[in-house]
Amino acid sequence: MTGQGSPQTGNNLDPWYHHYAERAAGLRASEVRALFAVASRPEVVSLAGGMPFVAALPPDLVINAMGRVMREQGPTALQYGSGQGVPALREQILEVMALEGIHAHADDVVVTTGSQHALELVSKLFLDPGDVVLSEGPSYVTAMVIFKSYQAEVDHVPMDEHGLIPDALREHIAGVKAEGKTIKFLYTIPNFHNPAGVTLSWARRIEILEICRRNDILVLEDNPYGLLYFDQPAPDAMRSLEQDGVVYLGTFSKTLAPGFRVGWALAPHAIREKLVLANEAAVLSPSSFSQLVISEYLSSADWKGQINTFRGVYHERKKALLSALDEYLPELTWTNPNGGFYVWVTLPDRLDSKAMLPRAVKELVAYTPGTAFFADGDGRQNMRLSFCYPTPEHIRIGIRRLATVIRDELDLLDTFAGTGSLNPHRERSRFSSPPPDIS
Repeated sequence: MTGQGSPQTGNNLDPWYHHYAERAAGLRASEVRALFAVASRPEVVSLAGGMPFVAALPPDLVINAMGRVMREQGPTALQYGSGQGVPALREQILEVMALEGIHAHADDVVVTTGSQHALELVSKLFLDPGDVVLSEGPSYVTAMVIFKSYQAEVDHVPMDEHGLIPDALREHIAGVKAEGKTIKFLYTIPNFHNPAGVTLSWARRIEILEICRRNDILVLEDNPYGLLYFDQPAPDAMRSLEQDGVVYLGTFSKTLAPGFRVGWALAPHAIREKLVLANEAAVLSPSSFSQLVISEYLSSADWKGQINTFRGVYHERKKALLSALDEYLPELTWTNPNGGFYVWVTLPDRLDSKAMLPRAVKELVAYTPGTAFFADGDGRQNMRLSFCYPTPEHIRIGIRRLATVIRDELDLLDTFAGTGSLNPHRERSRFSSPPPDIS
């Protein structure tokens, strides 16, 4: 007997294939997540994932905070909490945001299970099938996954070394409107962009906000890295200039530790009300324990000094990465971030970063191919290198291995060009192990 959900129809690997909602088709494993299993092998130098170097956080700071919370607030910490978040922590979040020029009220802060959860909640509130999200090209890989899961289209707006290009934004808005489509919001990472590493200039922040205001477009400002600057702070947040038209997303994952899974959204009052309801529908309440530990940490530890320590660690590692690129791959081009975790590398025209990845893994180095950061499959000539987690010594080893991979790949292409082959990657199994599934 066969039926709608039988293995004999649809997808033979999933008997429930025909039962899923249409939006489930947008759920795909990101290329970054798919790399983690390979990159976590100790012999592999991973320049792929954006994992904070949590070993730079003295364990006593967290242990002491946890102990005080359990001694003094144990029953509260282990209980359900508010769907909006612990009031004391929301007040402290205001202090964190004030460092980037934001002045707000704790009532407009909604604590979430990491800022990515906040991004998912905003998408849930605003996106209908066929809606358009404007975003830098490239952009954060999992944001693309979330937008696609709500059956939205992503329209990538070009950027340069100064961030999103305002004239290009105007052109894309006009083009989308001419097609009769609805733009729901602009998603942007203005500070030490993931993956490009660039920072949106102050003048462009003003201009982009004015463009969005005139076109009735909400701005979703995602700012995980803003406090992790090196030589000088980034310009003040876009939210510091505009209250009613910006939803600001923040997180403790990069400035403390991702294991707490605590982020937040600062939203205009009406949107905040909807976010609380969506938060309660999704998780009932964010973790009271995690929130209270972070609140205690912010109250008792030198958290600004700890952020400064992280800055020093990441700055040293960025310099190690750029130095190694200069030495081993001077023919390439790359960005030079003033903060954050990432360098965006441009390869020679002939290379394909996604097709080259299996050879890199075989040579015990991992990176993230540029295709992960575009909704349309673009970015094959690019790769993202993360300098946040490996030590400077391992970064140097990784870039040396990567240089070997790139030169071998160019030699391979030259070999097949000499034989008249149109697609050397079809024959790759003769030269390297099969690629991992990163689609």
